[in-house]
This record gives sequence, structure tokens and C-alpha cells, in this order.
Amino acid sequence: MSAVRRLDEFSGVSSRTEWLDTILKGDCVAAMNRLPDASVDVIFADPPYNLQLNGDLHRPDQSKVDAVDDEWDQFDSFEAYDAFTRAWLLAARRVLKPNGTIWVIGSYHNIFRVGAKLQDLGFWILNDIVWRKTNPMPNFRGRRFQNAHETMIWASRDAKAKGYTFNYEAMKAANEDVQMRSDWLFPICTGNERLKDAKGDKLHPTQKPEALLARVMLASTKPGDVVLDPFFGSGTTGAVAKRLGRHFVGIEREQDYIDAAMERIEAVKPLGATELTVLTGKRAEPRVAFGSLVDTGLIKAGTTLWDSQRRWSARVRADGTLSIGEDAGSIHKMGARVQGFDACNGWTFWHYERAGGLTPIDELRRIARLGMEKAGA
Repeated sequence: MSAVRRLDEFSGVSSRTEWLDTILKGDCVAAMNRLPDASVDVIFADPPYNLQLNGDLHRPDQSKVDAVDDEWDQFDSFEAYDAFTRAWLLAARRVLKPNGTIWVIGSYHNIFRVGAKLQDLGFWILNDIVWRKTNPMPNFRGRRFQNAHETMIWASRDAKAKGYTFNYEAMKAANEDVQMRSDWLFPICTGNERLKDAKGDKLHPTQKPEALLARVMLASTKPGDVVLDPFFGSGTTGAVAKRLGRHFVGIEREQDYIDAAMERIEAVKPLGATELTVLTGKRAEPRVAFGSLVDTGLIKAGTTLWDSQRRWSARVRADGTLSIGEDAGSIHKMGARVQGFDACNGWTFWHYERAGGLTPIDELRRIARLGMEKAGA
């Protein structure tokens, strides 16, 4: 994969791929109109939310909330927002391959209007995914329920679309061999992942967590696919795409965001082919899927796991499955397979290296559960 580049002067291409792994500076509709027809596999769009804020928002101690008050999120009316939405969705539909899909994320302020336009333009909604936030912002005025989720719409280009990518077996294996649900639990972007400006403030007000984008790409793309983000912002889509062996093209107007995104993506090291191979094919305590440990970085793709006596080893892949030679599957299936058993508790069978010794991966599940309990406290 080539290094990320910025294209300020982009006249358009037909069959060439000079626009891959680049950030196109400018208006999203104009930039998409210069891309070839049917050239991208998946679109992830995080459009302006049109929050319609009236004045500043303050906490009970009167400190100001760092809310979305940027010019790019402001529209004169719902009609103006609808016209904007229709324009970028039309441009997106043209560049999407016949078997491609689109993801759009939003809040209650805009997602229903976007969903209606998607259907008006012929897209076919496959799922709505609820991103449940483990650490949402409180409702400081206490006059509404706490906004603890955002909604993602996943849609194909039309109702008759065939062959769109959905890595069902990989999602199921990463979720402890249970079908992946449409409610996903991730924290909002915080800590070292949150990009800051020179003043130490949030660079982008709605930066999405990489774990969320990783789930999207692992579910609906294959290595080598092209992912378009028409509202590129701080570059989360590009960073995750590069790490997961996908191509990206981002579109962004703001120079500060472009500069930060380029620096961020350049620092990303792509995973190897083994870790990127896609799998085809309860409990009183909160359930933790092994794939979520990979998503949140508690264990990294490429890590070698062992049984307690080091007789067998397996490698962790980015989709949360394990690989042994040409075989792959969930932690439970691979543990059973090497022993010749019908079933196995992968949490206690597999171990990882720590401080020169072996520790069961069940310890990582315990850490994850503690994090969930703290977030819910």
C-alpha cells in the first residue's frame, strides 16, 4: 500500500488509480464527481449532524461543554440539509460498485432524514446498527434521556444488489460462535486515540473510535477493497483501512484536519497477510467476545497463543479468530481441533506470553469485564 498523499488539484480519472490512499481536498460532492463510476467497494459516511444548537451548553458547574458548533455543521433549514444530503448521496451512489454497500452514522438529529433520502434514491437498507457508548456524555440539563447511542444505517446500492460482502462467519466466530447482534458496545474516542490541537483541545468534535471502524470494515470488506469516506475529518477511516490492508480515499475541506489525518495515517503499520485472512464459511457475568479484545487492543492481531504446556500454538487474526496453518476458527473451535475433542473452552485453553510465562486469555476477559463495570458505574 502506497503512502498517503493529498491531492489538491485533481482533474479526475477514468481507469487509473492515482486517487487510491489519498485525501482529496475540497467539497465532497465535487470530489466524488471526479472519481470513476463504480470504483469503490464500501462507503463510510459521517456527515454533519445538523445539531441545531441554540447558544452554548454548560455543565452544572457552569463550565462550557465542548460541543459541535463548527460552521460545517450549520444549515439554514431542514430543507437545506435535505438538499445537501440528497446531493452527496447521489454522488456516492454513482461511485459505489453494484455489489457495494454504504454505512452512514448519525444521531437523532439527522439519521432519520438521511435514512429517508437513502430509500428515496433507491438504496436498500440492510441493517440499522446501534452503537451503544460505554461512556456517553451526560444530559446536563436533566430534561431528556441521556443520549447513549448513535445509529448506523448499512445499505446496499439497490434492492436487487447481489454479492455484497458480509463476513458472517468471521463475525460469528469473533463473537464466541454466536451470531453478531445489531447493537455494538464501544467507548467513545478518548485518551491517546483522541487527536488534540496545539491548545490541547479536541481536534475534531466527533472523532469516531477506531474499534468501531474496524468492526465495520471487518464485517463488510475484504483485504484490498476500496473504502471511501466523503467526510474524512481526522482520518479514522484511513488509519483503520491502512492497518487492515484496505485502500481508502478520503475527502475533506478543512486543512487542519487533513494535516492531522496525514500524520496519523503515515504512522500506521499495516498488519500482515496471515492476520488479515477473513474466516469464511451463557453466562451470568457480562459476555465478552474474544473479537472485542482485539478491537479494543487488549490483545493485538499477530499475537501467538499457546496451550499451557506449549504443545500447540495459534496466531490471533484481526477478525478475532485464530489461525493454525491453513485452518482458522474461533478460540473454542481451534482449541477443540488441536486436541481432537468435540468442544473446548478456549478462554482457559489458550494462553499468552506475559513476563516470561504463560497466562490464560481468560485474564484478558476479566480485565474487559472490569472495564465494562467501571464504565457502567
